[in-house]
Amino acid sequence: MDIKNPTTSALFEAVSKLQTENEFYSFFEDLCTVDELLEMTNRFRIAKMLYHGKKYNEIQKLTGCSMGTISRINRTFKYGNDGYKLVFERLNQSTSKK
Repeated sequence: MDIKNPTTSALFEAVSKLQTENEFYSFFEDLCTVDELLEMTNRFRIAKMLYHGKKYNEIQKLTGCSMGTISRINRTFKYGNDGYKLVFERLNQSTSKK
């Protein structure tokens, strides 16, 4: 299934129009189930830990996730489209400007 399509592009454009944290919460609570949103935030948390050099065992202790889940996220982190890295680098830039 190709995710690059007009519907996905429209979703991304809609997200880019959100301006405040409350708007993000409102939109994502409407769009996703609680479990879906928690799963996304957990993946993000694990990817961030990997970005900062945390080891699998430490991540497992902190998150309760299986090694398989951590491994899948690490594979995407290392061999995916560099989306995680892009976001973490931008977050680091915005933090260092403050």
